[in-house]
Amino acid sequence: MKYYAADIVFPVTGPAIKKGIVAMDDHGVIKGIYNQGEVDDSKVEFLKGALIPGFVNAHCHLELSHMEGLVPQHTGLPQFLMKVMNERGAKEKSVDKAMEAADKAMYENGIQAVGDHANSAVSAKVKENSPIQYHTFVEVMALADADVESRIDQAKEIEFHFDYKRSSITPHAPYSCSKTLFKTFKKVVGEDNIISIHNQESDEENKLFRYNKGEFLDFYKQMKLSVDGFRAQARNSLQSFLPYIPTKNKLILVHNTYTSIKDLDFVDRMGRKVYFCLCPKANLYIENKLPKVENFLLGGHEIIIGTDSLASNTSLDILDELKVIHAEYPHLDFNETIKWATINGAKALNIDHELGSLEEGKKPGLVLLEGMESFKLDPKIKVKRIR
Repeated sequence: MKYYAADIVFPVTGPAIKKGIVAMDDHGVIKGIYNQGEVDDSKVEFLKGALIPGFVNAHCHLELSHMEGLVPQHTGLPQFLMKVMNERGAKEKSVDKAMEAADKAMYENGIQAVGDHANSAVSAKVKENSPIQYHTFVEVMALADADVESRIDQAKEIEFHFDYKRSSITPHAPYSCSKTLFKTFKKVVGEDNIISIHNQESDEENKLFRYNKGEFLDFYKQMKLSVDGFRAQARNSLQSFLPYIPTKNKLILVHNTYTSIKDLDFVDRMGRKVYFCLCPKANLYIENKLPKVENFLLGGHEIIIGTDSLASNTSLDILDELKVIHAEYPHLDFNETIKWATINGAKALNIDHELGSLEEGKKPGLVLLEGMESFKLDPKIKVKRIR
């Protein structure tokens, strides 16, 4: 048994404890949370800062790790997508090396679990050997109705390479999936299939669905993709595709940079469970804009945090993402935002029974926020993995 004490302990599912103590066995399982004085000081390792469970990175693209620094910033989403699609090819050895480095960096940055999007099986080996727990979302894309069934079959074949308990297939985004794909997808997935969809990352997506206008039409033309059958929906993309998503499946909507209060009201009226994943650094990298966090707080919506990929970010570090959010919204309470980066993400990925909070019986990892002596997230605070 090992005992770790810090200036503050954030169990996440309970109130923060000043001068708290965390007891862990040799396997990293939590055996108890104590107040100062309840454990013999001679048995305790004292640490400066705050102790938290390992982070949950709810959205990443590990297989794009070799693209770090290749895509210019602030291009807007359609141009970003075009660059990624044209440049993502690389030698297998360099791709593997970049993924291994990214996986290692995430673990060192205190990340315990990752919701990772994939278009191939290239990341399977890295994930199998990683101390991080991955849930792999195999993306399905098809704009032509004739391609729908073959693309779904292809995604199922890719999913076979990953842990079947921690993988699922998912539509990629409303701008890359036809109505027929959404309808067909609804018929072929079980209720335990977690769905994770890129949503309203760009205002161009909403323009496309509202008016059938904007930069996405140029994107389709340059990529030689036919969208002749598409018709303007006279409403935002979220309101257009959500009715076709199976209602009993857990749903993660990723980015939400241009999600409005009306969109959130629409979600609420549908009465379904939705997690809203924010990837602030990637949003700034691509669109130079952040989601309106207050909109999600207003309705009590569950927020989770992701990093996106190294094609759209300078690091895969959840603490950095939280710092960006707190810098933009300094009134936010860290007691709340730490939930977004831990237990909420664990719930979204169906792993909250073992990760996401410091509770007896769990094996959530143990992370120190060095220099954190109050409930305020200072930019100078650093992350250090303890267990």
